[in-house]
Amino acid sequence: MRIIAGSWRGRALAAPAGSATRPTAERVRQALFDMLAHAPWARRADGRAVLDDAVVLDGFAGTGALGLEALSRGAANAHFFETDRAALAALRANIAACGAQARARVMAADLCAAPPGPRCDLVFLDPPYGRDLLAPALLRLRATGWLDAATLIVAETARAAPAPAADILAERAHGAARLWVWRAG
Repeated sequence: MRIIAGSWRGRALAAPAGSATRPTAERVRQALFDMLAHAPWARRADGRAVLDDAVVLDGFAGTGALGLEALSRGAANAHFFETDRAALAALRANIAACGAQARARVMAADLCAAPPGPRCDLVFLDPPYGRDLLAPALLRLRATGWLDAATLIVAETARAAPAPAADILAERAHGAARLWVWRAG
């Protein structure tokens, strides 16, 4: 697994052994970031691309591949939430390998109990499949200030999972995964 593009292109990322962490496949990340770079809905109100100097949240971060890819492509900083000890070790190692310590904040915390935080431009949510964590995480993020109407949300779910209760801007299936994109509205 590696960073696909940007200033850290080709940088290898560590992943913990076992199946507890399910990193987003490179081809899925490539498709996602292509959408974020080119889709008309991936612009902010001021016309800038969503990644330009963005504040990013990578929830259920695992290895941090999504947040680190965003930083590599121009995001200003990223907040990573993860609870698994092995995943946290890999996440911290990946941040160090990219030299991203000054732009990354790791929280060893449950996203569904997130503390108050800054408003984010882009939120990645890749919860464990089959545990129905997406809706409670979004409720908590809204209640604690991480989301506003303009926040772009990207969720990865199992392919057969129902659509999030939102006005979906884009949806793509890739193998066992499905990507959903919408504004927090």
